[in-house]
Amino acid sequence: MWEYTDKVKDHFFNPRNIGVLADANAVGEVGSLACGDALKLFLKIDPETEKIVDASFQTFGCGSAIASSSALTEMIKGKTVEEALKITNQDIADYLGGLPKEKMHCSVMGRDAFQAAVACYRGETAPRELAEGELVCECFGVTDEQIRRAVRENNLSTIQEVTDYTKAGGGCGLCHDKIERIIAEIKGETSVAESIVSKPRKSMTNIQKIAKIQEVLEKEIRPSLQQDGGDVELIDLDGDVVKIALRGLCSSCPSSALTKNGIENKLRELVHPDLAVQEVNV
Repeated sequence: MWEYTDKVKDHFFNPRNIGVLADANAVGEVGSLACGDALKLFLKIDPETEKIVDASFQTFGCGSAIASSSALTEMIKGKTVEEALKITNQDIADYLGGLPKEKMHCSVMGRDAFQAAVACYRGETAPRELAEGELVCECFGVTDEQIRRAVRENNLSTIQEVTDYTKAGGGCGLCHDKIERIIAEIKGETSVAESIVSKPRKSMTNIQKIAKIQEVLEKEIRPSLQQDGGDVELIDLDGDVVKIALRGLCSSCPSSALTKNGIENKLRELVHPDLAVQEVNV
């Protein structure tokens, strides 16, 4: 169960500066509805002093995304562009009294939207890590440059941490090897990463698999789903095919396919790499 600070709750239930800014002269947009998070940031910048006179936002996402966007607009108003560019995603999280590690990508999204808006104001292309680079995570549209920056700025060392900060790797899981290589490259641990990737897994009986799957569902997956009014139930295991049923709000959520992919990703990581998840209606 995620714990939110009072300040996060305040900015979620009473967001500041929400909506379109009619006289904005800079707009930055990141994310997409397809991946579940999108943010559009509006700025009014004084061209003589480059001071941010006003700011507002529109967002599609969870409570942390709304709170992070609201906090960002409060943090940058009254600052010059150069001063505001020094704000990091960790600064946004700290302003809110902290965010759950699984929601740190919301603060990263706010910082990226601001940098995109400044690029728009200056007539430049989007920052390099947003506009260029090789696409690594197709599920969430994350490039290698975005992952590299997140790893460097936040000292990330695991795939799960990269997912928490960028969402990369949180879908089908096919990009895990690439993410691991990027982490190893930055940390100079390529040989160690290769040994981890190639390390064989011990064989498991069906009974052992079922017990481990149930344990992962109970400890790693269900608490997150229940936080948002959903749930998951293990129905059967047929070879390497894990049959599940999504319950509660998850059963009717338009992003249920992403939820299934996320469950599959977690089971492959913590139980066995050959597992596949199939959703059934029972």
